[in-house]
Amino acid sequence: MTLDVEAVKAFVTVADLRSFTRAAEALGSTQGAVSVRLKRLEDRLGQRLIERTPRLVRLSTRGEIFLEPARDFLAAHDRAVASLTAVRRRFRLGIATHVGGAEVPTLLARLSAHDPALTIEVRLDDSRDLLDAFDRGELDAAIIRREDDRRDGEVLAPEHFGWYAAPGFVHRAGEPLHLAASSPSCGIRNIATGALDTVGIPWTEVFLGCGSFAVAEAVTAGLATSVFSCRLAPPGTIEVSRKFGLPPLPASEIVLLSTLSDIKSREALRTLAMAFREHRPPATVTATRPRFRNSQGADNLSNA
Repeated sequence: MTLDVEAVKAFVTVADLRSFTRAAEALGSTQGAVSVRLKRLEDRLGQRLIERTPRLVRLSTRGEIFLEPARDFLAAHDRAVASLTAVRRRFRLGIATHVGGAEVPTLLARLSAHDPALTIEVRLDDSRDLLDAFDRGELDAAIIRREDDRRDGEVLAPEHFGWYAAPGFVHRAGEPLHLAASSPSCGIRNIATGALDTVGIPWTEVFLGCGSFAVAEAVTAGLATSVFSCRLAPPGTIEVSRKFGLPPLPASEIVLLSTLSDIKSREALRTLAMAFREHRPPATVTATRPRFRNSQGADNLSNA
C-alpha cells in the first residue's frame, strides 16, 4: 500500500488543530482541498480517521491508532528529502520574554519537525531590543508585544495585563509603591510607571533585574509588585489592582514580524503562528473597575 504524503500531512494537521479551517490555513490550502486529501487517505486505508459533526472534529478510534505512525511517516519523508541537500538553512527567531510561556518548547519542536533542514536560533529578550535587532537584520522573525504605533506584522493574539504581587506583599498608604522591572527600557515597565503617573500614585523601583524571569522571582519573594501578562503571572502571585487601588492597564497585541519570503520559510512561519495560537488559550479578564486614592485620600473608581 502506498500513502500520499500530502494526504497524510492533511490528516495530521487536522488531528493537531481539531479544525479543517485552521488546518487549511496552516497548510496554505483551502478547507475543500484538505477534506479531499483526507477522504482520499481514508479511502486508501479503508478506515474512517476523523469524526466530523457541525460543531466537533475529533479522531476516530482508528485515527487515534494511526496518528503516531503518521507522524513517523512524515518525519521519515522529511529526513529523506533533507538528505538530498547539503545546505542547511538558518532561522533566527526572537521571542519576547514577557510573551513566551510554557508553549515555547512546543513551538520550537513543531517548527523543527516541520522542516528538519532548518537550524533554529532563538533569542529571548525584551520586545524593544528584539524589534531593534529585527530592524537591523539580525533576526529573520520575532514574536513581540506591539511597540508604539508600529502597525506591521501578523497579529497572533491580544494581550492583557495586570498588577501582581505575592499574597504577603504589603503596600502602606502614603508610601511609594515598590516596583520590580527588568530594565529601564522595558516597554512593560513604561506601561506600569505611565499608568501610576497618570493617576498620581508615587512609586519607587526596588528591583531592576535581567529579564522577566528575574522580575518574577523578585515579585514571588514579596519584594515588590510588577505588571505581567494575565496568562503569564508568576505562580503563587495574585492580582492586586483592587487591593491596592492601582490603575487599569491598556491592552496590547502579540505580533509576528518576518522578512522571510521563500516558500519553505513561509510554511515554517505558518506552522509557528498556528502552534502559538493553538497553545495559547485566551486570558480571562475580570471586568472590574479598580479603585485608587485621590490626593485627599478618598476612594475613587477608575472610569477606564
